[in-house]
Order: sequence, then structure tokens, then C-alpha cells
Amino acid sequence: MPHDVAGDPHWHEPGKDLYAGTPSWPRLATPYDDFMEAQGVPIVREIGISNIFNLPMRRWERMGGHGCFIQLFGTEGKWGSYLIQISGSESLNEERHLYEEIYLVLEGRGTTEIWIENHNRPEIFEWSKGTLFTIPMNVNHRIVNSSSNPALLLAGTTAPNMLNLIRDENIIFGSSIHLTTRYDPSGNNFKPAQGLRPDPARGLALCRTNVVADVFTTELYLDNRRTPGYRRMEPQMAENVFYQYISEHPAGRYSRAYSPGTAAAFICIGGKGYSYTWPQEIGPTPWENEQGDNVLRQEYNEISMISAAPMEGDWFHQHFSTGETPLRLLGWYGPNNHLAQQAGIPGENVVDPGMVDVTYPGGASIPYHLEDPHVRESYMGAIKAEGTKNRMENKFYDKNTTYSFAGG
Repeated sequence: MPHDVAGDPHWHEPGKDLYAGTPSWPRLATPYDDFMEAQGVPIVREIGISNIFNLPMRRWERMGGHGCFIQLFGTEGKWGSYLIQISGSESLNEERHLYEEIYLVLEGRGTTEIWIENHNRPEIFEWSKGTLFTIPMNVNHRIVNSSSNPALLLAGTTAPNMLNLIRDENIIFGSSIHLTTRYDPSGNNFKPAQGLRPDPARGLALCRTNVVADVFTTELYLDNRRTPGYRRMEPQMAENVFYQYISEHPAGRYSRAYSPGTAAAFICIGGKGYSYTWPQEIGPTPWENEQGDNVLRQEYNEISMISAAPMEGDWFHQHFSTGETPLRLLGWYGPNNHLAQQAGIPGENVVDPGMVDVTYPGGASIPYHLEDPHVRESYMGAIKAEGTKNRMENKFYDKNTTYSFAGG
């Protein structure tokens, strides 16, 4: 039998009554992990980021700017994120790639040029602070800073999904295939959105658009599902499967705790507040069950970013608006992670556990009348410290009101 050689070990059959292999091991790097390391910029791995503007950045030669990767706990392999800074009056390098990409402009103003091979004229649109836009998959593009000051953009991508699947950067960045369902070079692909439609799964407010001019001020629509007065809108961009929505919790109110599902992250784009996150396995009343130390509190400040499901398993999450202006959030889930996108038998009934009380089978929403008393007590203290009016009406805590859900 050959002996092990450094860098080329062979498999050994276990002895009698012994198991093969090992019950634990150092997690292996994925192709996307290797890709990030090779870029030569910082990789920020955190459960949340209190201020995105303070993240470390280095020169990113491939991109032509300064940046860093952001890998929130719970999003690994499910979707990617990075921060990129463009110097004044400069541009990022031209590129194209076989993954989806969404940008939120945090600072600056400029233009983006979009084109495909053998098409004479690029399509150009403008952006400024607060603009949310997508790069249709595998189109040539160049992002230009039109001002003399640096521009800062936050990106969400499906790069981990594609790199881990294809495992060939030459294909990801070198394919010239034109995906006609993603981009029509003869049309006006970045015109202002007009009208709403119900999303095909749940009937929620959806807007088909490749650009939202200003996420800080764009109109949102009454939804009520998380908080009384809660508003929401889904921008559906370029046939992407990267799931996202913009939401708003009224000033002086907080949401019911619910399960947002795996890979969910929230970016605070207005107001202030905090969130609670805890494993479902410790129950809906963690402080009463002497499990309060297992509840993670994270602060929402503009511009902060948190993971709502930071580890494996199911998690409760809850939003608290403590300022005198509404708490506005951009939710990013990546592709195929949100319940509305998950596969199954076509036509079968799907129930959103975040819309069904925990007292019912499969439910993962904690109505106000069943929440841990600490939740309300701590919130009253938080808004008192801010000088914010309490807008949580007593009727919200009545189990007979519509603010308790017993069905999908």
C-alpha cells in the first residue's frame, strides 16, 4: 500500500469497529471564497455593520476603484455584497459577467453606460445618492462618476451562486452570450417606473423597473403585515431572481416578531431604531424563559446593515422604530432564498409562516399579545430616551383584533 505524500494523501480504510472519516473538519473554501481572496481587497465578515461608511477599503485593480467585500453571517454562498468607491471624475473598468448585480448609491452622482456586442450606441442613465439600479446580466457596462467628489456604491450580487456552480471565471467574465429576456437593446430599459402590479405569488405591491430614482423618498404602499401602518414595495428588476423590497415602519411603533427566512439582510436607509434576532428553538418568550442572553440586539442607523438570520436554522426577527421619522429598510435576500421564490410542486398551496401565529401549525409570527413582556418594556424605555411619542395603541395587544394572524 502506498504511503501518504505531502500534498497528495491517499485514503486509508478504517480498522475493524472504527468509522471512516472525521465528525468535524475545518470548512473548505468555495470558489467564491477563493475569488474574493484573489481580489486583494478586505473581506468584512460580520453579523452586522453599524456604519458602512467606516469599512476598510483598498485599491481594487480588477474593478478600477477602491472597495471591500461584505459577507454577513448567514449569507455565505447564498448571495454576495461589496462596497466600491469611484474617485472624482473617474470611472470603473468596463466589464460584463454572468451574474445579477444591484447597486445602491450611498454618495455621489454619475452615469452608467450599458451596451451589448455589435450594437452601436450604449444606453446611458443617470444616478445620484439614493438611486437603486441593476446591471442586466452579462451586458457590457461602465459606471462613471460625474462629480469631482468620490462616489460610493453598495452592491448585492448572485456572484457566489454562479461562481460556485460554474467554477470557471473565464466563463463568468468572458462569455459574450446575450440574454434577450434580461436586456433589449432597442428599448428604453431605464425609464421611470409606471404603475404597480401584484406580485405573482402573494399579491403584494410590485413595481417592474430597472431603476428607483431615490430609495430614501420613493413612495411605498400600505401593507400592514408587519406593523400597523407598515408600508412596502418590491422593485422587480431585469428579470432578476435576486429578491429585494423597500419597507417602512411608522415612527413610534414596532413590528411583530416573525421569521424572515434564511439569508435575509436589512440596510437602514431612513430613520433609526434597532432589531432583535433570536433562534426559534428558544421560543417566543426568551427573557421569560431565562434565554435573554441569546437574543441579539442590533442598532439601525443610516447607513447600517444587519443579518436577520445569522446562522443555520430558523430565527425570529423584530424591527423597532424609535425616532420621530419612520424606519425605512431595504431588504436583500439574494436568489431563491425568499419563501415566495422557493421551489416545490407547482400549484400546491404555500403558507407564509411569518404571516401565521405561532399558536397555529407551521406559524412563525408572534402576535403582540403573546410576545415577551420585556419587548414592550424595553421599547417604551427606548422611545422615552429619544423623546419619541408612543404610537403603539392598546388595541394592538388585543388578541381579538386584526393584528393577530391565524391564517395565510
